[in-house]
Amino acid sequence: MPKSKRNKLISLTKTQKKGRENNVRIFDAIREAVDEYAYVWAFSVASMRNAQLKEVRSEFSDSRIFFGKTKVMSKALGTTREEEYKDNLSDLSKHMNGEVGLLLTNRVPEGVTEYFENFSAMDFARAGAVSPITFTIPAGTVYSRGGEIPEEEDVPLAHSLETTVRGLGMPTRLVNGKVTLNEEYTVCEEGDVLNSQQTRLLKLFGVVTAEFRVKPIAYWNSTNNQITEVGAMEEDDD
Repeated sequence: MPKSKRNKLISLTKTQKKGRENNVRIFDAIREAVDEYAYVWAFSVASMRNAQLKEVRSEFSDSRIFFGKTKVMSKALGTTREEEYKDNLSDLSKHMNGEVGLLLTNRVPEGVTEYFENFSAMDFARAGAVSPITFTIPAGTVYSRGGEIPEEEDVPLAHSLETTVRGLGMPTRLVNGKVTLNEEYTVCEEGDVLNSQQTRLLKLFGVVTAEFRVKPIAYWNSTNNQITEVGAMEEDDD
Protein backbone atom coordinates (compact mmCIF):
# COMPACT_ATOMS: atom_id res chain seq x y z
CA MET A 1 0.00 0.00 0.00
CA PRO A 2 1.40 3.46 -0.92
CA LYS A 3 2.59 5.53 1.97
CA SER A 4 0.17 8.31 2.91
CA LYS A 5 1.39 11.83 2.28
CA ARG A 6 -1.53 13.57 3.98
CA ASN A 7 -0.51 13.78 7.62
CA LYS A 8 3.13 14.84 7.57
CA LEU A 9 4.14 17.65 9.92
CA ILE A 10 5.68 20.49 7.86
CA SER A 11 7.55 23.41 9.48
CA LEU A 12 6.59 26.85 8.18
CA THR A 13 9.68 28.48 9.77
CA LYS A 14 9.80 30.80 12.76
CA THR A 15 7.67 33.90 12.27
CA GLN A 16 5.67 36.28 14.41
CA LYS A 17 2.32 34.90 15.53
CA LYS A 18 0.16 36.83 13.04
CA GLY A 19 2.47 36.02 10.14
CA ARG A 20 2.63 32.37 11.09
CA GLU A 21 -1.16 32.15 11.40
CA ASN A 22 -1.52 33.64 7.93
CA ASN A 23 1.04 31.22 6.51
CA VAL A 24 -0.79 28.28 8.08
CA ARG A 25 -4.07 29.53 6.62
CA ILE A 26 -2.58 29.75 3.11
CA PHE A 27 -0.82 26.39 3.53
CA ASP A 28 -4.07 24.68 4.51
CA ALA A 29 -6.07 26.45 1.78
CA ILE A 30 -3.66 25.26 -0.91
CA ARG A 31 -3.81 21.66 0.26
CA GLU A 32 -7.61 21.79 0.43
CA ALA A 33 -7.66 23.16 -3.11
CA VAL A 34 -5.33 20.38 -4.31
CA ASP A 35 -7.92 17.90 -3.07
CA GLU A 36 -10.75 19.82 -4.75
CA TYR A 37 -9.42 20.66 -8.23
CA ALA A 38 -8.22 18.48 -11.09
CA TYR A 39 -5.21 20.58 -12.10
CA VAL A 40 -2.55 22.57 -10.26
CA TRP A 41 -0.72 25.13 -12.41
CA ALA A 42 2.46 27.06 -11.72
CA PHE A 43 2.54 30.39 -13.57
CA SER A 44 4.85 33.38 -13.77
CA VAL A 45 3.92 37.06 -14.08
CA ALA A 46 5.63 39.81 -16.06
CA SER A 47 5.16 43.47 -15.00
CA MET A 48 3.04 42.56 -12.00
CA ARG A 49 -0.03 44.77 -11.48
CA ASN A 50 -2.68 44.14 -8.81
CA ALA A 51 -5.50 45.52 -10.97
CA GLN A 52 -4.72 43.14 -13.83
CA LEU A 53 -4.24 40.19 -11.48
CA LYS A 54 -7.67 41.02 -10.07
CA GLU A 55 -9.05 40.74 -13.61
CA VAL A 56 -7.50 37.27 -13.92
CA ARG A 57 -8.99 36.28 -10.56
CA SER A 58 -12.39 37.42 -11.80
CA GLU A 59 -12.07 35.33 -14.96
CA PHE A 60 -11.11 32.28 -12.87
CA SER A 61 -13.76 32.80 -10.20
CA ASP A 62 -14.53 29.07 -10.45
CA SER A 63 -10.93 28.27 -9.50
CA ARG A 64 -8.37 29.23 -6.83
CA ILE A 65 -5.36 31.49 -7.33
CA PHE A 66 -2.51 31.92 -4.84
CA PHE A 67 0.19 34.51 -5.42
CA GLY A 68 3.06 36.00 -3.44
CA LYS A 69 3.97 33.58 -0.65
CA THR A 70 6.36 31.44 -2.66
CA LYS A 71 7.94 29.63 0.30
CA VAL A 72 4.55 28.77 1.74
CA MET A 73 3.28 27.60 -1.64
CA SER A 74 6.35 25.41 -2.05
CA LYS A 75 5.89 23.92 1.43
CA ALA A 76 2.21 23.24 0.76
CA LEU A 77 3.03 21.31 -2.39
CA GLY A 78 6.09 19.72 -0.80
CA THR A 79 9.68 20.35 -1.78
CA THR A 80 10.89 16.73 -1.60
CA ARG A 81 9.50 13.31 -2.43
CA GLU A 82 9.12 12.65 1.29
CA GLU A 83 7.20 15.88 1.98
CA GLU A 84 5.13 16.28 -1.21
CA TYR A 85 1.39 16.38 -0.59
CA LYS A 86 0.61 14.25 -3.64
CA ASP A 87 2.89 12.25 -5.90
CA ASN A 88 5.16 14.44 -8.05
CA LEU A 89 3.92 17.77 -6.65
CA SER A 90 7.48 18.48 -5.50
CA ASP A 91 8.40 18.77 -9.19
CA LEU A 92 5.93 21.65 -9.47
CA SER A 93 7.24 23.36 -6.32
CA LYS A 94 10.64 23.76 -8.01
CA HIS A 95 9.08 26.53 -10.11
CA MET A 96 8.02 28.61 -7.09
CA ASN A 97 10.67 31.31 -7.36
CA GLY A 98 10.25 35.00 -8.19
CA GLU A 99 6.96 36.47 -9.44
CA VAL A 100 5.06 33.19 -9.55
CA GLY A 101 1.76 31.80 -8.37
CA LEU A 102 -0.52 28.78 -8.33
CA LEU A 103 -3.76 28.28 -10.23
CA LEU A 104 -5.92 25.37 -9.13
CA THR A 105 -8.75 24.67 -11.55
CA ASN A 106 -10.98 22.10 -13.18
CA ARG A 107 -10.66 23.77 -16.58
CA VAL A 108 -8.92 21.69 -19.23
CA PRO A 109 -5.30 22.66 -19.94
CA GLU A 110 -6.03 23.77 -23.52
CA GLY A 111 -8.54 26.34 -22.25
CA VAL A 112 -6.13 27.69 -19.65
CA THR A 113 -3.24 28.12 -22.08
CA GLU A 114 -5.49 29.67 -24.73
CA TYR A 115 -6.78 32.28 -22.27
CA PHE A 116 -3.31 33.35 -21.15
CA GLU A 117 -1.93 33.38 -24.69
CA ASN A 118 -4.57 36.00 -25.54
CA PHE A 119 -4.43 38.00 -22.31
CA SER A 120 -2.21 41.03 -21.79
CA ALA A 121 -2.60 44.56 -20.43
CA MET A 122 -0.45 47.64 -20.84
CA ASP A 123 0.44 50.00 -17.99
CA PHE A 124 2.95 52.66 -17.03
CA ALA A 125 6.45 51.47 -16.23
CA ARG A 126 7.83 51.46 -12.70
CA ALA A 127 11.33 52.37 -11.56
CA GLY A 128 13.71 49.47 -12.09
CA ALA A 129 11.96 48.22 -15.24
CA VAL A 130 13.89 47.93 -18.50
CA SER A 131 12.60 50.28 -21.19
CA PRO A 132 11.52 48.51 -24.40
CA ILE A 133 11.57 51.80 -26.34
CA THR A 134 13.50 55.01 -26.96
CA PHE A 135 11.36 58.05 -26.18
CA THR A 136 12.60 61.42 -27.44
CA ILE A 137 10.70 64.71 -27.17
CA PRO A 138 11.27 67.04 -30.16
CA ALA A 139 12.69 70.53 -29.84
CA GLY A 140 10.29 73.47 -29.80
CA THR A 141 6.92 73.66 -28.12
CA VAL A 142 6.38 70.64 -25.88
CA TYR A 143 3.10 68.85 -26.51
CA SER A 144 1.11 66.75 -24.06
CA ARG A 145 2.03 63.48 -25.82
CA GLY A 146 5.65 64.47 -26.35
CA GLY A 147 5.61 64.04 -30.11
CA GLU A 148 4.00 60.59 -30.05
CA ILE A 149 1.07 61.85 -32.16
CA PRO A 150 0.87 64.60 -34.81
CA GLU A 151 0.85 68.17 -33.44
CA GLU A 152 -2.52 68.91 -35.07
CA GLU A 153 -4.04 66.11 -32.98
CA ASP A 154 -2.30 67.18 -29.77
CA VAL A 155 -2.31 70.17 -27.43
CA PRO A 156 0.64 72.04 -25.92
CA LEU A 157 1.71 70.89 -22.48
CA ALA A 158 0.05 73.01 -19.77
CA HIS A 159 2.34 75.88 -18.76
CA SER A 160 1.71 75.01 -15.10
CA LEU A 161 3.68 71.77 -15.65
CA GLU A 162 6.86 73.53 -16.77
CA THR A 163 8.43 73.54 -13.31
CA THR A 164 7.44 69.88 -12.88
CA VAL A 165 9.13 68.61 -16.03
CA ARG A 166 12.14 70.84 -15.46
CA GLY A 167 12.46 69.37 -11.98
CA LEU A 168 12.45 65.91 -13.59
CA GLY A 169 15.46 66.77 -15.73
CA MET A 170 14.03 68.31 -18.89
CA PRO A 171 15.83 71.60 -19.78
CA THR A 172 12.60 73.48 -20.49
CA ARG A 173 11.64 77.15 -20.30
CA LEU A 174 8.50 79.18 -20.88
CA VAL A 175 8.33 81.09 -24.18
CA ASN A 176 5.19 83.16 -24.70
CA GLY A 177 3.44 81.03 -22.12
CA LYS A 178 4.39 77.70 -23.78
CA VAL A 179 6.70 75.00 -22.42
CA THR A 180 9.65 74.92 -24.79
CA LEU A 181 12.80 72.87 -25.47
CA ASN A 182 15.76 74.43 -27.27
CA GLU A 183 16.82 70.98 -28.49
CA GLU A 184 15.29 67.52 -28.46
CA TYR A 185 15.36 65.66 -25.16
CA THR A 186 15.64 61.89 -24.79
CA VAL A 187 13.72 60.67 -21.75
CA CYS A 188 14.97 57.08 -22.10
CA GLU A 189 16.62 54.75 -24.55
CA GLU A 190 15.72 51.15 -25.31
CA GLY A 191 17.41 48.93 -22.74
CA ASP A 192 17.66 51.61 -20.03
CA VAL A 193 16.91 50.56 -16.47
CA LEU A 194 14.37 53.26 -15.69
CA ASN A 195 14.69 55.53 -12.66
CA SER A 196 11.83 57.32 -10.93
CA GLN A 197 12.34 60.55 -12.91
CA GLN A 198 12.10 58.71 -16.21
CA THR A 199 8.99 56.77 -15.20
CA ARG A 200 7.28 59.96 -14.01
CA LEU A 201 8.01 61.66 -17.32
CA LEU A 202 6.77 58.66 -19.29
CA LYS A 203 3.55 58.69 -17.30
CA LEU A 204 3.14 62.47 -17.64
CA PHE A 205 3.37 62.12 -21.44
CA GLY A 206 1.02 59.11 -21.47
CA VAL A 207 3.62 56.58 -22.62
CA VAL A 208 2.85 53.02 -21.49
CA THR A 209 5.64 50.48 -21.81
CA ALA A 210 4.89 47.76 -19.23
CA GLU A 211 3.03 44.70 -20.49
CA PHE A 212 1.35 42.58 -17.83
CA ARG A 213 1.32 38.95 -18.92
CA VAL A 214 0.77 35.62 -17.24
CA LYS A 215 2.85 32.70 -18.51
CA PRO A 216 1.79 29.18 -17.57
CA ILE A 217 4.88 27.14 -16.70
CA ALA A 218 3.66 23.62 -15.91
CA TYR A 219 0.71 21.78 -14.45
CA TRP A 220 0.01 18.74 -12.30
CA ASN A 221 -2.85 16.44 -13.30
CA SER A 222 -4.68 14.73 -10.45
CA THR A 223 -5.82 11.90 -12.72
CA ASN A 224 -2.33 10.47 -13.16
CA ASN A 225 -0.24 12.63 -10.78
CA GLN A 226 1.93 13.68 -13.71
CA ILE A 227 3.61 17.04 -14.39
CA THR A 228 3.36 18.54 -17.88
CA GLU A 229 5.70 21.32 -18.93
CA VAL A 230 3.74 23.79 -21.05
CA GLY A 231 6.61 24.30 -23.50
CA ALA A 232 6.82 20.58 -24.06
CA MET A 233 3.07 20.37 -24.61
CA GLU A 234 3.16 23.16 -27.22
CA GLU A 235 5.99 21.42 -29.08
CA ASP A 236 3.98 18.19 -29.18
CA ASP A 237 1.02 20.08 -30.66
CA ASP A 238 3.26 21.30 -33.49
